[in-house]
Amino acid sequence: MKSNRKTLTAAVVVSIAALYCVLLSFVVHMAQVDQATILISVMVFITATLVAFAARRAQYLQAMHEDELILLKEVLEGSRGGRLITDHADQVLYYNHRFVELCHIDGGGASYDKLVDMFSGNDKASALFSTLSDQAHRGLTDSIELYCDVKDYEGWYHVTAQPVTGHAGYIHWRIDNVTDKYTADRAVHEEREKLIDFTDNAPVGFFSLDQTGAFVFANATFARWVGEDINHLLSRAKFHTYLNDPPQGVMPYDVTEKGGDIQIAELEMKGAGGRMFRASINQTIMRGADGSIRTRAVVHDLTSEREMRQALKASEDRFKRFYDEAPLGIILVNKDGLVEDCNSEFARMMGKNTEEIENKHFKLMISEQHREQVLAALEQMSEGQPMAESMEIALVSDKKDASINAQLHARRFSDGGFTVLHFIDITEQKSLEAQFVQSQKMQAVGQLAGGIAHDFNNLLTAIIGFCDLLLLRHKAGDPSFGDIMQIKQNSNRAANLVRQLLAFSRQQTLRQRVHDITDILTELSHLLRRLIGANIELEMIHGSNLGLVKVDEGQMEQVLINLAVNARDAMDGGGKLTITTENHTNKRARKVMEEKMPAGHWILIKVTDTGCGISEENMSRILEPFFTTKGVGEGTGLGLATVHGIIRQSGGYLDIESVMGKGTTFSIYLPCTNEVEDDEPSAQQQPQTRDLTGTERILLVEDEAAVRSFSERALVNKGYEVLSAEHGQAALDVYEKEGQKPIDLLITDVVMPDVDGPTLAKKIREHNPAMKIIFMSGYTEDKLKDHMDDNTYFLPKPFTLKGLAAKVKEVLEE
Repeated sequence: MKSNRKTLTAAVVVSIAALYCVLLSFVVHMAQVDQATILISVMVFITATLVAFAARRAQYLQAMHEDELILLKEVLEGSRGGRLITDHADQVLYYNHRFVELCHIDGGGASYDKLVDMFSGNDKASALFSTLSDQAHRGLTDSIELYCDVKDYEGWYHVTAQPVTGHAGYIHWRIDNVTDKYTADRAVHEEREKLIDFTDNAPVGFFSLDQTGAFVFANATFARWVGEDINHLLSRAKFHTYLNDPPQGVMPYDVTEKGGDIQIAELEMKGAGGRMFRASINQTIMRGADGSIRTRAVVHDLTSEREMRQALKASEDRFKRFYDEAPLGIILVNKDGLVEDCNSEFARMMGKNTEEIENKHFKLMISEQHREQVLAALEQMSEGQPMAESMEIALVSDKKDASINAQLHARRFSDGGFTVLHFIDITEQKSLEAQFVQSQKMQAVGQLAGGIAHDFNNLLTAIIGFCDLLLLRHKAGDPSFGDIMQIKQNSNRAANLVRQLLAFSRQQTLRQRVHDITDILTELSHLLRRLIGANIELEMIHGSNLGLVKVDEGQMEQVLINLAVNARDAMDGGGKLTITTENHTNKRARKVMEEKMPAGHWILIKVTDTGCGISEENMSRILEPFFTTKGVGEGTGLGLATVHGIIRQSGGYLDIESVMGKGTTFSIYLPCTNEVEDDEPSAQQQPQTRDLTGTERILLVEDEAAVRSFSERALVNKGYEVLSAEHGQAALDVYEKEGQKPIDLLITDVVMPDVDGPTLAKKIREHNPAMKIIFMSGYTEDKLKDHMDDNTYFLPKPFTLKGLAAKVKEVLEE
């Protein structure tokens, strides 16, 4: 259409130009004619020109109008909606092909009535169309959606009435089939309603806040919990208003004091009617590019949840009490012997998961030695005979340690052929029984050792004492002097062995004193060589300038003896035992056998053997009491436990390093000490000559004749007047007989028949409360702690003549 318009315009321009050229030629030609004729000719020419131009213009406009109509028709025909144009009398001026299709027009032409009849099934359709028409006549555009129930054309249609601008009374009608859109919108609407219903009636609260802490969204559940109307929440409320103790110094939308993009907290919130409820809030902070804040929060009312959880837990507990949490293993076996179900305790006993046990034959879990016995018992139960009594059996477990000892109880159900088996784990009970037997044995050995040591101390007291008496008559140079000294020296060595025996039986009071560890090792070396045997080489490497340690010498000797004996047993067939000492300093704390050793200065003693080593499995239990890798009767399992206890009591630490097949190193760390012993002066500090004589009256009570005889002679030789008695009752008789003459000192044995030493002392103190008393005993002073008070002293056996005289002098002089 544009190209035709351009061609027409060009023709008009060319025509006008040609007329002007003709007029110019005519004027020049007529220049010689009179002026009036010229004027008339010009006017006629101009008029003709204007008429020609007007005709050409009208032709142009007509062409333009036809092109526009063609364009409009093409647009309307191409529309997806039906189009209808009516005049003020509702007469059809135009309709497109789509209108015919939508209005189901088979013949007779399109009309406004056909459009209305399309919705004849709707009683209100005619009135609605009249309203649309009236609106359009007033210059307003309006639309409606109606449902068409005509067969094969059912659906929803959108009808629009639009006035035609510049043509009063003309209406442009448009009809579109919007069934698909209506269905989709309806589905979206329904889903939205469902979502709103879900959020408002969800058992949890939802809310969203902006950067000021104001609510931009909240569901009905949350509003109900806080006792507010949703409109009030969204228009006026602030989040922190509803917190009983809001976090301080945070943003108004924060839940926790730490803030962050993800915030989880349990808070006390203010509810309806002033009540408080515990709420769990999980909030996520969303930050916009413009700095805006939106939060997404989920709230759980823990009050109701806690009630439900408690009810559920109570229900679960009722079940677990009878099954899963039962302190015994339970399995359900079907008629084919397969495990249908088992509880967690049985799975723990077997060292498996329940899934690994179910659907397996139960006899595979019974040890071979008891399998036939159990199967026979269950066979009798299948015949109606109940199990007479429980059975002690062994279970085949996946655990690496000893097999599981269990007590079996069984019951058969009458329906379904199922049998329930109950297994009580008695492994620990059996272990405790074995430990108890071992403990009883050790206690008996200890009592025996203590009794023997007491008797030996009496014998040694007599031997050493009479040696001292002999030495008074046989001085150095005498032919018998050497023999007597040999007897005394070996008696002293025997006394040392007895002290170790008492320490082993825990019947000796052990005291820590400052020692040079080199001296202890040197004194102990001879005993260690005898203990380990000739086939094992002993090497001692002493460090130089070693610091001093504060330990109990007897305890430390026991530690080294235990380690040497263990090393000997680990080197069956021979090897080398090396003991080294050195100064050790660690500037930082370090981990030693699951313990933290602080920084400090230490004396390090390493005991290294070339034995079989300790496996990783045993290393974790090596310090447990009663744990031993030796055979039955070969070890108590207390050796290393005792070693560890002594070292820790001394303020030290024990470390163990071992390589299988190469040997083991025990490292003992003892803290260095700067203390100096000044309460007991050394032999060099003591005066070489001291007057041990006296004239006081002494009552001596001892049931051992040899000890009594030696002690009496020793004290008489020092000038004392001695009254002796062989037991407690005899001493009381002597005391009553000598009542007129004062007795200055009572020396008595502790363990005696009938009246023992403490009882004797108590009775004499009733007459003479100020009586000074010395108890003599081969047992520990600790056994007399209830009887030791002022003016009461202790003299351990064995003792020498000089030791006895010195103790008596010391007591009498106080």
